[in-house]
Amino acid sequence: MKNGLHLLCFGLALLLAANASAHGGGGEGSRAGLPVPEISHGEMAVIADYRDRVMDLAASAVDTNEPFRRVLNYAEIQYSYCLWGRVPGSVTDEQSPFNECAHAYLAATKAVLLAMRDMPREAVAAGEIASAVDVDMVRRGLSLVTCRFSGEGFNTADVVRPRWGEIPLHPASMALFTALAAILAAGFFAGRRFLRV
Repeated sequence: MKNGLHLLCFGLALLLAANASAHGGGGEGSRAGLPVPEISHGEMAVIADYRDRVMDLAASAVDTNEPFRRVLNYAEIQYSYCLWGRVPGSVTDEQSPFNECAHAYLAATKAVLLAMRDMPREAVAAGEIASAVDVDMVRRGLSLVTCRFSGEGFNTADVVRPRWGEIPLHPASMALFTALAAILAAGFFAGRRFLRV
C-alpha cells in the first residue's frame, strides 16, 4: 500500500512537471537571479554521491545570507524538477533527457558546499566533505570527464526542465516511464474494481 502511494505521488509529480514544461524549457529566461557556476560531468557523478550530506549540513546552517538561501532553494527546486534523481542515467548519461537538469541541481549543490566552507560553524564539516569529493574524483579518474553540458552555467531565476520530448528516444528513461504507466494503469483498474465490490 505504501509503495502504491509513493508511485501515485510520483505519477502526479510527472503530470505536473509535464504540464509545467509546456510553458517553457531549458535554461532560458530572466537573468534576474544569481549565477550558479557550471559543473563538469565528472564532478557531478561524485557530487551526486555526497548530495544528501551537503544538503543536510546546509539545512542545519545557522549564519546564512540571502544569496546562500537562494542557491540552496534553487538546488532543491531543480532536484524536484529532475524527479529527485530517480530516473536511470540522469547523472551519468549525457544523452538522458534529465542530464541537463541534473547538471543544474548538482551545480547548485556544489555551490552550496563551497559557500559553507566560508561559514564559521559549517566550515570544518564542509571542508571534510569537499576533501572527500576531491579524493573520490581522483580515485575514480573523473577530474577531466566532460560532456555537452559541462560548460553550462546556471541561474537561480531559470528552472531547467527535463527534455520531455526526448524520453521516447532514450531507452532507460522510456523503460522507467513505461513501467510507471503500467503500474498506474493497474492501480487505476484495481481501484475501479474495488469500488464496484
